[in-house]
Amino acid sequence: MKKLQDKFTPSYLQLPPGVLSDKIRKAEDILKKCTLCPRKCEIDRTSEQRGFCRTGDKPFISSWGPHFGEERPLVGKLGSGTIFFGNCNLDCIFCQNYSISHLGEGSEISFEKLADIMLSLQHEGCHNINLVTPAHQTPMILRSLRIASEKGLNIPIVYNCGGYESLQTIRLLDGIVDIYMPDFKYSDPDMALRYSNAEDYPEAAKAAIKEMHKQVGDLLIDNRGIAMRGLLVRHLVLPEGIAGTAGVVKFIAGEVSKDTYINIMDQYHPCFKAFDNPPLDRRITGREYSEAIRMAVESGLTRIDGITA
Repeated sequence: MKKLQDKFTPSYLQLPPGVLSDKIRKAEDILKKCTLCPRKCEIDRTSEQRGFCRTGDKPFISSWGPHFGEERPLVGKLGSGTIFFGNCNLDCIFCQNYSISHLGEGSEISFEKLADIMLSLQHEGCHNINLVTPAHQTPMILRSLRIASEKGLNIPIVYNCGGYESLQTIRLLDGIVDIYMPDFKYSDPDMALRYSNAEDYPEAAKAAIKEMHKQVGDLLIDNRGIAMRGLLVRHLVLPEGIAGTAGVVKFIAGEVSKDTYINIMDQYHPCFKAFDNPPLDRRITGREYSEAIRMAVESGLTRIDGITA
């Protein structure tokens, strides 16, 4: 396992003067003709227009707090400082957080409030700031991060996303994010279209994950067992091979790194519209999960959460 020995300083605290401000300006300019994600709605979110994500130009938050259900390297003893952003750029019919992503649960807050939330999570002892579904709110996050860092924020930023990311946005985050944690939901565009209304999902996810790895490398873990920097990929196994696990693990092992830390997840359960769309109306079987793990191991991946990591 890759270990980090020395004291760690988050990337955003190592930026040269003015760089974060430049990134904020660029991100906020994108909002005026929004292409923050692959949907490329090209609407002006600063003038009350709403695109696919139904979000304006202020932080829209559902909830926050220490989270102990994430991967062990994120949680440690004191939890991952999770902030759930409202709405989403995907349209997954089986979303397990559908009240947030589809039903718009949450409220608009100020940049200062979001900064204070980050600082409060650090004060509670959380090992990181875990931004859940952040793509469509990147400009708001950057502005709030500047405020928080000026007030003493000094723990890693986790970009916990659905994998449907724009290269433009991920490149803008270079030097900001320490830990990228994307889903890789599908390797088949037909499945991505049918179940998440995103036919180009596999193409977008592959390009984004390669860029993420280019920026931060394989996951580095300190002597406490806490992740400090790197890539952590999640893949949720779906019934009857819908997620295309073979294609996912082949890509990660062959085009990213065999040392990629990957969580092959078995917790799928029917939610939202899944009950009306068999075979998503059932949990996966033990055999389906074992087959997914076998594929990952045989692809050459050496850091599978809970198995070989």
